[in-house]
Amino acid sequence: MSAEAAKDDAVVSKGLKGIMAADSSICLVNGEEGRLLYRGYNIDDLATHSSYEEVAYLLLKGELPSATQLDEFDNPLSQDAKLVPQVAEFLKAAPHDVAPMSLLRSAVSVAGLYDATADDNSVEGAYKKAIRLIAKIPTMVAAIHRLRQGQELIDPVADKSVAWNFMHMIKGSEPTADEERAMDLILILHAEHGFNASTFACRVTIATLTDFYSAITSGVGTLKGKLHGGANTAVLETLTKIGSLEAVDEYVNKGLEAKEKFMGFGHAVYKVEDPRAKHLKELSRRLGEEQGNTMWYDMSTRMEDLVTPAIGKNCNVDFYSASLQHYMGIPKELFTCIFAASRISGWSAHVLEQLGDNKIIRPKAHYVGAAERGYVPISDR
Repeated sequence: MSAEAAKDDAVVSKGLKGIMAADSSICLVNGEEGRLLYRGYNIDDLATHSSYEEVAYLLLKGELPSATQLDEFDNPLSQDAKLVPQVAEFLKAAPHDVAPMSLLRSAVSVAGLYDATADDNSVEGAYKKAIRLIAKIPTMVAAIHRLRQGQELIDPVADKSVAWNFMHMIKGSEPTADEERAMDLILILHAEHGFNASTFACRVTIATLTDFYSAITSGVGTLKGKLHGGANTAVLETLTKIGSLEAVDEYVNKGLEAKEKFMGFGHAVYKVEDPRAKHLKELSRRLGEEQGNTMWYDMSTRMEDLVTPAIGKNCNVDFYSASLQHYMGIPKELFTCIFAASRISGWSAHVLEQLGDNKIIRPKAHYVGAAERGYVPISDR
């Protein structure tokens, strides 16, 4: 350590763990008790009784909507869901063999080029862009998937829920009631989770008073990282590798002996059960039974029964979302994009909150480099 660094007695928290970076009224994550609140409402109540549209309104506005307010909120969601031609053409022209999240990140950025109000950070202007992206990102994700499959794009249907349209645009057929409910639940449960990496990235970006699209592009790019999004993709890859219920015990025992990491278990915040996991587990069971194929659910529950007591970590939101989305007919390459299509409502709420009481985010680094030294001409080195 240099003399310069020695003078600085600051305490460094790598990853900013435990650092309170701002006040926020959007989300409470209580890791000790396993509680998750959106604007004061318990996630269990929202998952059981609410809809994604209600939750998006709640996150943006701070209160649950009345029936009239929800109708007024749904109208622009429906009107704004269709892609502008320039974004659709961009996605058609883009390489389809790259990661879907890379395409989504770029599509959000391109959308900003064709929004004449992109630089309007007023309360009303930012709110309208939030609605626009909450509506359009599911359509972008579905378009990315269909183009990768060589299929024609499907436009959203007016007067249908976000979840119904999302499933319809991905699969090309009308979803069952359980499939619509499953997508709605996935969107609710992933909508918000405090100052995670992608949300913080959105806030850091908008704090410079750049445009809304740039902030959300930061969020998508951050979520693309394998240490943030993508754990449920790894879970499905594990289940596929195991291949059968009978092979689960051997796989887990070998993994425990080798001290391997089991994806979908443990959480950076929750010390007890992730409150979102049980809702996905139940729907995974229901869809498996509806389809007459409970293998993926059975493999998951057996793995949970073996891994949790052995390592002392509960399964998290990613674990059962893997088997559930597989039952829904969603390819694993799309899992993180669906995460983004949900989290856009939380990202947007945080962007609005940051703009409402803004200060540029500029933390200090603890310098550990060389002390000041003299320049040596290149001829003398």
